[in-house]
Amino acid sequence: MKKNILIVEDHELTRFGLKTTFEDVDFVDVIYEAASAEDALEIFKNNPVDIVIMDLGLPNMNGIDATQAIHEMNKETKIIILTSHNDEREVLNSLKAGANAYCSKEINLQRLVQVVQSVADGAAWFDPSIAHIVLQASAKSEVGEPAVNYKDYDLTAREAQILKLMTEGFSNMEIAQHLVISVNTTKAHVASILQKLEVDDRLQAALKALKYKIV
Repeated sequence: MKKNILIVEDHELTRFGLKTTFEDVDFVDVIYEAASAEDALEIFKNNPVDIVIMDLGLPNMNGIDATQAIHEMNKETKIIILTSHNDEREVLNSLKAGANAYCSKEINLQRLVQVVQSVADGAAWFDPSIAHIVLQASAKSEVGEPAVNYKDYDLTAREAQILKLMTEGFSNMEIAQHLVISVNTTKAHVASILQKLEVDDRLQAALKALKYKIV
């Protein structure tokens, strides 16, 4: 199924380059553009958007607040942060706001297309330049927290296996291929994992698994 993309970027040349890149991509249908968070929210309210490519350094409302607003309106929409910033606070606040991926603007455009496809399929993705920030933050647990494993959350061995692949950024399709099971079976396992971990999405599940060393 083709996806509608909203590009939120205040620099016209960068926005044009992104639009040109995705115009010839098979899985993309409609491309919307916004030069500000306010315009982006207006477009989002009035049009079907599946994927948002979000800059952080926007005028007035910033990209983190816009990400949170979009996530609150529709948690199914995938939000990819594309920015030159790699400040630890911004990275973590973006993820808390509901971002599914965080990419440096130095990323190769064809690689970005692959990332967007992967995130659309359900994966979470972090640019290698900031992955260590996410992992370090996720690994920190409060003093006195007991060690846990997947059995403490009533996960089956298969669900633990799938959860580990989720922490490594595998999409549902990739998990299905890796384990030689159907995509529908994979989706059922993922839904069960989210319920047992008491989280809303795959990214939260992956972060919780890393933080508490569940798998």
